[in-house]
Amino acid sequence: RAGVRGRFRPWSPSGSGGRRTTLGTPGNRLKKDRQCYHSGRPQLSPGRGISPVRSPAAGILPTPSLAMIRMEPVDTLVCARWVLPVEPEAHALDDHAVAIRNGRIVAVLPVAEALQRYEAREIVRRPTHALLPGLVNAHTHAAMVLLRGRAENQTLGPWLQDTVWPLERRWIDPEYVRDGTELAIAEMLRGGTTCFADMHLWPDVVARTAAERHIRTCVGLVVTDAQTRWAATADEYIDKGMGLRDEYKGDPLVAVHFAPHAPYSVSDATLRRVRRLADELEIPVSMHLHE
Repeated sequence: RAGVRGRFRPWSPSGSGGRRTTLGTPGNRLKKDRQCYHSGRPQLSPGRGISPVRSPAAGILPTPSLAMIRMEPVDTLVCARWVLPVEPEAHALDDHAVAIRNGRIVAVLPVAEALQRYEAREIVRRPTHALLPGLVNAHTHAAMVLLRGRAENQTLGPWLQDTVWPLERRWIDPEYVRDGTELAIAEMLRGGTTCFADMHLWPDVVARTAAERHIRTCVGLVVTDAQTRWAATADEYIDKGMGLRDEYKGDPLVAVHFAPHAPYSVSDATLRRVRRLADELEIPVSMHLHE
């Protein structure tokens, strides 16, 4: 108590007490004892989970705090009847939850444990559902959904040369790519696909559309020797692709890969340049290698 001079020993059952605690003159701060004793067992000092209680006869007695244990904050907690992880393979986790913070999975654990450990801003309960990672479509031409039904039951040559390419030369533009990609994204998300690797002209439009719809994509930096409305030469394709790569470098949703169209539409010289850049920049390559 302020104004009390002298020293005293905190109470202990053995009479030996702990390290001495000094009560100074008014204005001096209490020098906290590093270790107090209560019921013969070491306890945390005041401020570390023990609430001090003042007693005229015994000085300061530590008693357990009633404060609740601090829970870890997360953004979302998804509680499902089953969780189907990628690893271990073919193993379903009963009554499990997935904790998400800042767009990342931080834990997969039983629902009861998750509710005790995490304080979530949103809890999604799916008591009759299975929760599994999103599917990945490793090769798409997303905007081509707009041509569905226009060239069915044909072999590759007539399908491309007589139907698809003439239609694309007539209709394809940034608006076409945006509308077709949006429709494809809606269909993919409804079917459980949450990531796709695309190869299409105007890859900047594909990247922007995917980012706006919050779906992951690996956008193909298209390369061909053929002139299109997107680029006139192989060098222009590559230069535009490098600009797109720089724009989305480090983006959490959009990655890029080189997408030379096919051996019959890209010269060996262009392919050698693509390989050199891919090796230097560590960019993946996809290609219609053997159609």
